[in-house]
Amino acid sequence: MGIFQNKSGFFDKLKRGLAKTRALLMTDVNEIILGKKEISQELFDELEEALIAADVGPAFTAELIENITAKVKRRELDSPERLQEVLRDTMKTILKRSEAPLVIPEKEIFSILVVGVNGTGKTTTIGKLAYQFKGAGRSVMMVAADTFRAAAIEQLEIWSQRVDVPLIKHKMNSDPSAVVFDAIQAAKSGKAEVLIVDTAGRLHTQINLMEEMKKMKRVMGRELPGAPHEILLVLDATTGQNAVNQAKMFSNAVGVTGLVLTKLDGTSKGGVILRIAKEYKIPIRFIGIGEGLDDLREFNSEEFVEALFEQGKS
Repeated sequence: MGIFQNKSGFFDKLKRGLAKTRALLMTDVNEIILGKKEISQELFDELEEALIAADVGPAFTAELIENITAKVKRRELDSPERLQEVLRDTMKTILKRSEAPLVIPEKEIFSILVVGVNGTGKTTTIGKLAYQFKGAGRSVMMVAADTFRAAAIEQLEIWSQRVDVPLIKHKMNSDPSAVVFDAIQAAKSGKAEVLIVDTAGRLHTQINLMEEMKKMKRVMGRELPGAPHEILLVLDATTGQNAVNQAKMFSNAVGVTGLVLTKLDGTSKGGVILRIAKEYKIPIRFIGIGEGLDDLREFNSEEFVEALFEQGKS
């Protein structure tokens, strides 16, 4: 397991948070499955259409149809009702491949570069991570390397005070790499084990900003071997297809090593997690389902799928 565990009560909150996704995904799927008396091509076509509409993506849908077809051939499926089990199992299998908690070694400096476009919940994620790492007994420092927006530095300052974690910052428009350099020197002097670095909300079209991030990576690697140890991309689940595009862009540009999917409680597009897991093979580290400090949790595939299927119990 990673550095912190899921607390009791989170599963109920996850079920409530996934209510909109469940309504979109499972209502249509259940109507299709229960409305048919036999497994047919028509059922496959309707199921495929419903799943793609729910943002799970064509690759996941193709794997599911393949699994169903194989089971029909082996006579393991004799009624449409059994299809729900196959759907559940296929979801678990795909998400399990992406389940990899962030493991932070003890007594070493560990640096996390947090990336993503503005509005995804990046700063909030940094604050919640700092709070939870600190609660797990680690000394943490936040680093304000988004020097292009005064609001970004101010937001991080508020989080720094709220969770009582030190912040390294420079003036607005200063060199982000210089901020990171100072943070690593402070960590080396014993002021922190875990560095969480905020970066400007870059879009793939802003080539100069992507180059700035590459420079930060070089500086970090030079001053601290292996750094950044984690490049964490924060995605907003409510954006659906845009989150998929961002995963691709940031992976190509800076080499993402882990994902955070936020705002799952406010969207019907939570199925996008299946698409990202199937198509990008990047570990899903955390999911966010609310505003509370404990509402950012390690991703657990079994728990996620069970919460998605527990209709009417939230």
